[in-house]
Amino acid sequence: MTPRPLARPRDPRFSSGPCAKPPTWSLDLLRGAPLGRSHRAAEGKARLKRAIELTREVLEVPATHRIAIVPASDTGAVEMALWTLLGARPVEMLAWESFGEGWVADAVRQLRLDAKVTRADYGLLPDLAAVDWDRDVVLTWNGTTSGVRVPEGFAPPSSREGLVIADATSAAFAQRLPWADLDAVTFSWQKVMGGEAAHGVLVLGPRAVERLESFTPDRPLPKVFRLTSKGRLIEGLFEGETINTPSMLCVEDWIACLEWGLSVGGLPGLVARADANARAVWDFCAGRDWIANLAADPATRSNTSVCLRFADGRIADGAGFAKAVARRLESEGAALDVGSYRDAPPGLRVWCGSTVERESVEAMLPWLDWAFHAEIERAAQAA
Repeated sequence: MTPRPLARPRDPRFSSGPCAKPPTWSLDLLRGAPLGRSHRAAEGKARLKRAIELTREVLEVPATHRIAIVPASDTGAVEMALWTLLGARPVEMLAWESFGEGWVADAVRQLRLDAKVTRADYGLLPDLAAVDWDRDVVLTWNGTTSGVRVPEGFAPPSSREGLVIADATSAAFAQRLPWADLDAVTFSWQKVMGGEAAHGVLVLGPRAVERLESFTPDRPLPKVFRLTSKGRLIEGLFEGETINTPSMLCVEDWIACLEWGLSVGGLPGLVARADANARAVWDFCAGRDWIANLAADPATRSNTSVCLRFADGRIADGAGFAKAVARRLESEGAALDVGSYRDAPPGLRVWCGSTVERESVEAMLPWLDWAFHAEIERAAQAA
C-alpha cells in the first residue's frame, strides 16, 4: 500500500473554471469598488476603462485591436462574435472537444450557416494545414475539456481571405496568441487570471471591424449582441461603455487580478508559471505507466487544462474508477474539482493556469499517486 502523504497543498483548488484566485488575493483588494454607483458615472466608467487598459497591457494586445467587456462570460463573447460576424462567406468549424462542439451546434443548428465541420477525437487536433482559411474559421485555441491546444508558434496564414474567430478562454494569459492573424478573440475573467464569472471579453481586429461595418446579418440580433449602430462600430463599447450593467465588484476584482499579473512579470511571467505547473504534472505522468496525458502529441498538450487518462489494465470501469479517485482526493482536501468534464473521456482534469502555485501542484501529486493505488487495492479486495 502506498503510504498516505503527510503534506497537503496550500491551496487545493484545481478547478478549470471558476479558477483559483491569485495567491496574494484578499477581500481587502476590493474595498475601493464603487458599489451602489452607476457604471455610467465618471468613477464607474473610469474603472471599466482601467480594466480594459490593463487587459491590453498584460495580454500584450496590439493597438490595432479593440477590447470590449461583454455579458455572459466567454459563451456570451463567442456567440456575440458568431451572430454578428458570420454569414458573409462560407464557414469552417473546428471541433476537438466539448466547447468546440457547442460552437458547431450554434453555427449549424441555430444560424444554419454554410458550414464545413472538421472534427478530431478527444486527445487529437485537426490537421490545421488542411483547413480552408479562405472560409471564416471558428476554433477553440485551447480545448478546455480535452487538454489539446493549438501548438505554440502556429498562426493562421496572413494571406487568408476569411476571418479567424478564436475562443481562447483557457489560453489567454497562459499562452501567447498571434494577434496579427486572429480577427476575433474571446475569453472570460474566471479562467486563467482567476477573476469572477459572468463577464466576458471580446477582442476585435481590423478585419473583424471591417466585416461588422460592411455586413448586415439576415437574422435578428438581441440587444446584447449589437456592436454597430447605423452601420458603424459603437466605439464606446471599447472605452468601457458596456452594453448592459456589469458588476462593479467583479470589475474591481478583475483589476486586482490584472495588477497581480503585472507583479509576476506580465505575460512572460504568467506563461512561465502555467508552463511550470503543467511540467510538474507531465513529469509525474512520465514516471508512471498507469497514467498518461490525454493529448496524444506532446506539442499539443495544454499548459492550463491538463487532462489525464488512466492506463492500467486492472481498471474495469474507467468512469467509475476516475470518479472514485477524484472523490478521494477531494475528501482528503488534496485536490478539488479535478474530475474530467462530463462529455470527455473518463479521467482527471487538473487546472495548471497561472494563478496556481507550482508548490501546490507538487504537493497534490503524491496524493494522486496514493489515491490511485488505494482505489486499485479497494477494487481488488471487492473482486
